[in-house]
Amino acid sequence: KITNSSEKITPFGGFNFVIESFKNSGLSMLIDNHLGSRVKTVGFSYSDIFINHLAVYLNGGDCTEDINDHLRGHLKNVRGMRVCSADTILRGIKELATDTLFMENPDSRVKHSFNLNPKLNDLLIKGLIQTEQLKTDIFYDLDYDNQVQPTEKYDAEKTYKKTNGYQPGIASISNPETGQAMPVYIEGRNGNSQAKYLQEETLERVFSNLVNNGVKMGRFRADSASYQKKVIELVERQDSLFYIRAKRCAKMDGMIGSIAKGDWKKIRLGTQEMEVADIYEYFPFGGEKPYRLVISRVKRKDYQTDIFSGEAYTYRGILTSDSESSNSEVVAFYNARGQSECLFDVMNNDFGWAKMPCSFLSENTAFMIMTAIYANFYSYLIAEYSKKLSWLKPNYRLKKFIFRFITVSAKWIRTGRKHVLKLFTQKDYTPLLT
Repeated sequence: KITNSSEKITPFGGFNFVIESFKNSGLSMLIDNHLGSRVKTVGFSYSDIFINHLAVYLNGGDCTEDINDHLRGHLKNVRGMRVCSADTILRGIKELATDTLFMENPDSRVKHSFNLNPKLNDLLIKGLIQTEQLKTDIFYDLDYDNQVQPTEKYDAEKTYKKTNGYQPGIASISNPETGQAMPVYIEGRNGNSQAKYLQEETLERVFSNLVNNGVKMGRFRADSASYQKKVIELVERQDSLFYIRAKRCAKMDGMIGSIAKGDWKKIRLGTQEMEVADIYEYFPFGGEKPYRLVISRVKRKDYQTDIFSGEAYTYRGILTSDSESSNSEVVAFYNARGQSECLFDVMNNDFGWAKMPCSFLSENTAFMIMTAIYANFYSYLIAEYSKKLSWLKPNYRLKKFIFRFITVSAKWIRTGRKHVLKLFTQKDYTPLLT
C-alpha cells in the first residue's frame, strides 16, 4: 500500500546547516559589500544569487536549470532561504561579467580574446581570507596551469585538441592542512590561445592580486608553458623560489649525456622508481645567469635508447632557483602539483564547468569564478564539519558529502515558541550547533 502525506518534508535537510554556515562565515555580507547593490527594482541581492547557485551543486544538481526543475520546492522548506529562479541566477552572472579584451598577435596575426574580471577575482581571494583558509602571515605554494574546456558556445574557438572550447588559466594555492588546491585567480582565455601566450602578463595580474590582499607566495610551480625567460624573471622579482618543467633542447640533452653514472641516485616516489641528478651551472635562454637543473629519469618499457645518453630512459628536467633542497625533494615537490591538476576534475564534475551556462566567454568566466568561490567554500565546510562529525572526512568529494550529509529527510516544526529542525535519521548532527 501507498500512503501520501502533505507534510512539508525535504529530502535535503542537511542544507539547512550549510546555509547557516554560509551566513555565519561572513561570506554573505562580504559578497554584498564587495559587489554592491543590484538595481532597486530587483528583489534578490547578489548574496541571494550566490546562495541559490551554491544550492544547485550542494543538492546534487549539475546545471543552473535544476533549481527550477528539481529543487525549487525543496529549497522553499529551508529556513532563511529566499529561492529565486534559474533566470535570476543567469541574469546575475551576466551582470557580473566584464568586457572581453581582444588582441592580435603581430607575428601570427591570430586574434586572441581574454576576459579578466578583476572584481570577481578579488572576491575569490577575499572569500578565502574571510574563512581563514588563507592567512597573511604564511608563505604559500602557488601553482599555475591552463586547461582546455571543450564547449560549443557561440564564441568558442578551436583548441589544440581539435575541439571548440576555452582554455582558462587558473592559479591555485595548496592548503597547508589538507593539501587541497584552492583557486585564487581565474582568467578566461579562448581555445585558440596557447598557455604560454602573454603568460607573463597573466602571472603579473595573479601576483598583484595576491599582494594587494596581503597573501605571500613562497614557492611557484608550473609546467613547461611557463619555461620562459620573462616569466622566470617575473617570479624572481617576487622573491619566490620557482620550480618549472624545463623544455628539452640540444644543449640540455648534451649536458644530460655528460652526467657520470655515479652521479645518478636511485629514489622511490610513491610506487615509482627513478634516478635523479642535477646540474648547477645551467644557462637557459642563452643568458648569462646560471640556474640549477634537476634531472629525473625513468626506465622505458619499450627499451628505446636515448640518442644522447645511449640508455633506455625517459628524461625530465626541472629548472629551479632552490639551491638547498635535495634532488629528491625538488622532484617530489614538483610532482605534487598533480593535486592542482585535480582541481580541474573537481570543477568539471562537482561545480558545473563541464556544462557552461552562457553563450559568451565573458559570462562564462564570471560563472567559473563564482563556482570557484563555491568550491573554496565547500573545502572550508567539509574541513569544519569533519572536525565535529566523525562520519565525515575532510577529503570527501562533493558527491559523497551529499549522500552522507545533505540527503536527510527533515521538516521544521514549531514547539515551545521555537522553530525546531526535525531530522529523520540516527546520525547525530547536534555537534554542529556548538
